[in-house]
Amino acid sequence: MKIISDWFQRLFNDPQAVILTIVLVLGASVILFMGRDLAPVLASMVIAYLLEGIVQLLQHRARLPHLLAVIVVFMLFITFVLFLLLGLLPMASLQLTQLVQQFPNMLVKGQNLLLSLPAIYPEFITEAQILEVINALKAEIATWGQKALSWSLAAGIGFITIIVYLVLVPLLVFFFLKDKNLILGWLRGFLPHDHSLAQQVWREVDRQMGNYVRGKFLEILVVWVATFVVFVAMGLQFAMLLALMVGLSVIVPYIGAVVVTVPVALVAFFQWGSGSEFLWLMGLYLFVQMLDGNILVPLLFSEVVDLHPIAIIAAVLVFGGLWGFWGIFFAIPLATVVQSILKAWPRPALAVTE
Repeated sequence: MKIISDWFQRLFNDPQAVILTIVLVLGASVILFMGRDLAPVLASMVIAYLLEGIVQLLQHRARLPHLLAVIVVFMLFITFVLFLLLGLLPMASLQLTQLVQQFPNMLVKGQNLLLSLPAIYPEFITEAQILEVINALKAEIATWGQKALSWSLAAGIGFITIIVYLVLVPLLVFFFLKDKNLILGWLRGFLPHDHSLAQQVWREVDRQMGNYVRGKFLEILVVWVATFVVFVAMGLQFAMLLALMVGLSVIVPYIGAVVVTVPVALVAFFQWGSGSEFLWLMGLYLFVQMLDGNILVPLLFSEVVDLHPIAIIAAVLVFGGLWGFWGIFFAIPLATVVQSILKAWPRPALAVTE
């Protein structure tokens, strides 16, 4: 126990460290235990944080007053939301319905392809093994179908909640943007007068998270549009739906690109077979992925702290398990938060022995 007591005293011997710990514990507790109830407020804070950079840009570059800059940015935000609701989502939903309707035909083609393998490679695989694989796939597909049905029923029940979000979240976003300084001043009133360590950590976190989140949003748009252009030019079916999936896949580093490649390859294969169109499409798709990883990402995230791939994957798993989609989206900035805290944490000077 003495070892733990000495370690605890050494870790929290600075009042600034205690203040920072209390702030972190309170913030994490609110999100963990009240996150579901405060979801509209938290989502509004995230969106307002994303838009704050544009507000500051209009204030500093265009010399607009704060309120006018907020109104301009808010109107752009509403326009973008209406585009998503009235333009993108209906098109993606229609293509998803068409894909589901064609799914049985794809299954038949896939089954015929698998049944032809024993005749082509008799020394490696038998018909009994293929039938076993097909039965396992059928059982798995049936399970997926049941989950999709239950999810659709749950989504129907939550329709009123979605309507409330569509009204409440934009309203909260506007007030978070308009009264940001007032709200921050009110929150600072609960902190001790000297909270320099918390301020130091927040400045670093704000720089890292702001750069990352706004850059990631721009990356999603660029990858989505570039992939959509490639898919439409090649005549691939369900181009909008697949391009949207590819764009969203950049949220999850490494894993997302691997996972989303599977439906793209399957749709292309069932549409064209293994001919030249399939090879051209996959080549162009991989070229877009290469440009994203080697040009776009270094350009957008040059100021973000580099993290080891193991740390990134661990952050995605941990924060995704805690907070779902938003945890995955903010996994890397949250990991940089942890890194910033560890870097700024006061360490007692080691005693020098003669």
